[in-house]
Amino acid sequence: MLDIKWIIKNPKEADEAFKKRGLKPLSDKLIKMSKSRSQSFVQLESLLEQRNKFSKEIPSIKDKDKKEKLIEKVKSLKKEILKLQEGKSSTNSDLDNFIMELPNFLDNSVPDGKSDNDNIEIKKNGNIKNFNFKIKDHVDIGESLDVIDFKSASKVSGARFAYLKNNLARLERALASFMIDSNILSGNFKEIYTPLLVNEDTLKGTGQLPKFDSDVFKTRENLWLIPTSEVTLVNLIRDKIIEEDDLPLRFTSYSPCFRSEAGAAGKDTRGLKRQHQFSKVEIVSITKPEDSNDEHLLLLKTAEKILQELDLPYRVCELCSAEVGFSAKKTFDIEVWIPSINDYMEISSISNCGDFQSRRMNARYKNNEKKEYPHTLNGSALAIGRTLIAILENFQNKDGTVDIPEALKKYMNGLERL
Repeated sequence: MLDIKWIIKNPKEADEAFKKRGLKPLSDKLIKMSKSRSQSFVQLESLLEQRNKFSKEIPSIKDKDKKEKLIEKVKSLKKEILKLQEGKSSTNSDLDNFIMELPNFLDNSVPDGKSDNDNIEIKKNGNIKNFNFKIKDHVDIGESLDVIDFKSASKVSGARFAYLKNNLARLERALASFMIDSNILSGNFKEIYTPLLVNEDTLKGTGQLPKFDSDVFKTRENLWLIPTSEVTLVNLIRDKIIEEDDLPLRFTSYSPCFRSEAGAAGKDTRGLKRQHQFSKVEIVSITKPEDSNDEHLLLLKTAEKILQELDLPYRVCELCSAEVGFSAKKTFDIEVWIPSINDYMEISSISNCGDFQSRRMNARYKNNEKKEYPHTLNGSALAIGRTLIAILENFQNKDGTVDIPEALKKYMNGLERL
């Protein structure tokens, strides 16, 4: 949630920030809505004060006519108060709902841009293999090895689901364990197993709701399937006041994730690339504002380390203004090399959300005697389905087998290849 007080004090800067997000100037509208709320509050306080004053005077008045008039005055005030309270509630809701649908302001360092073509490549790592045979994509490899079954999943669940079978199912489990272990060792992250179903307020806290309700699966019980465990990990601090000495709080979690992918039209959805259900290991950090830039780089380094240990070529890009997500103020994407498309594919987004989520969740920390909003950061370390794609394609052999990366062999009981 944006800081309305900052917008009122800095309307020009706020409008520049809205412009960077591709929005029209909104500070005037927000200021008017805020003034209307303040005026309603002052008026309501005045009426409540009058009602209380007159109510206290009534028992001591002996003149019957005066007493009746004052009683009628109190009744009239009660009606005015009720009407004003209803209007105040509506005004509050209008302002709160409007602010809840506005994205986070971008960091000043974020490059301007209109599409992913304007993202800035920061670095590349790893060697891209030259194959001396005709390569297959992960779908053909998986089906020829009888380790992926899309047809059966389609009958059972519909499009964009998959059965992982035999040693590929083992490899998914191995990757989850390997990633969690790597995160714990890299950044002292605490492992958390989280709920998979959450209420509406939880999704509002991290920014998925109310704006992106079509991207999330809702159950009949008014609970929502998590699109990422970022949702549940960040909400661990909701409505809490954290001790400064306890920061940073770092969490990692393995979980299934569920996304309707309502905006996937026109995107590459072949195979495991864009599933409705997929597994992911998440990293989250809650930190002091002055430490969040360094923490952002630590999360990036943590995710990179996994790809380095798996010997998978990748690159890091800084997202331009048009590509940074709703809740983030700055994002790095890690993209892994996929031979079948002869290009890189996103495998992780590492985002600094500043105090945007902590304001929505009313989460604060004690800074001496003051209570301030901490910064929240999150990232994938890593998306397991896409890591499987990268392994199947980068480690494929001419005979159709796939080598197991060295770092995973101990998690696969020494298995050498699929």
